[in-house]
Amino acid sequence: MDDRRPVLVLTNQYDVTADVVLRLLAERRVPVVRLDPGADLHSGASLTATYRPGGQRGILRTASRELDTTQVRSVWVRRPSRYEGPSELSEQNRRFAAEQALWGAGGILASLPGAHYVNHPWNNRAAEFKPSQLATAQRCGFLVPSTVITNELNEARGFVTCQPGAVVYKPLWSTRYRVDGQPHSVWVREVYGSEINDAVSVCPHMFQAKVDKAFDVRVTAVGDRLFGVRIDSPDLDWRRRQDLMTCTAVEVPESVASAVTAYLAELRLVYGAFDFAVTASGDWYFLECNPNGQWAWQPAETVAAIAQAIADLLEKGPDT
Repeated sequence: MDDRRPVLVLTNQYDVTADVVLRLLAERRVPVVRLDPGADLHSGASLTATYRPGGQRGILRTASRELDTTQVRSVWVRRPSRYEGPSELSEQNRRFAAEQALWGAGGILASLPGAHYVNHPWNNRAAEFKPSQLATAQRCGFLVPSTVITNELNEARGFVTCQPGAVVYKPLWSTRYRVDGQPHSVWVREVYGSEINDAVSVCPHMFQAKVDKAFDVRVTAVGDRLFGVRIDSPDLDWRRRQDLMTCTAVEVPESVASAVTAYLAELRLVYGAFDFAVTASGDWYFLECNPNGQWAWQPAETVAAIAQAIADLLEKGPDT
């Protein structure tokens, strides 16, 4: 029997990565509704949920569609905009509206009955905390570089100076940051004990033993399918100058694949973008897992395979 239940895609209007998968779903004649709740719900779209004895019902109305939210097959939580509220409101009222939208609309969209989430937004958020990533990685059998996260000056300085090799600093979150009014990225970089001062006490900082790597690897996990890409870059942080890096497909060792499976299961993820530093002797060190990482920058064959895998999950819907 033809399944006409729609797939709901939560992302912003500029997300060209989502377009790759949406084209595949269109070719398969899978109905799709695209929504950016942070922007659309105060510019024409509306969302209603009703909870009464005997059941739940909901309606999402956009400029072109009306959707029964109890009939959603799958939800792909890609890159929706932040809830910021209408610009014409005062700062206080805008903040109020944004928070009500987050906890109201966000809660509705995260609790659609029977829908299959890729990934569930609450699982995404829980999996974004780097301390949780490191603890989970250790439990699942990954090699993890020695790391300290602290706002204590002596702990930070002691860790950096006592390591047998170099140490790097990594931000715990990609916070919006500006220098002289211009967007500024904080990259992974080497750090020395002499640089560490009382500014550490302002917030937790993450310091990690530098892996003497031969190359980096990105492993994109979609369900039980893994796609490995070797990254060769002149930079410590390959994201800094992606025009200088080269990417080639690479096999994922069985031990790493088993740890990836365990990691996804523990954090209840369907998708994950894992980054590794690989040594000349073949040791794979876990660096992080972005539960909603970008993937369309990889070689065309890998991008096509990942898109197919995501489309398969969304089309399949929940296990019944």
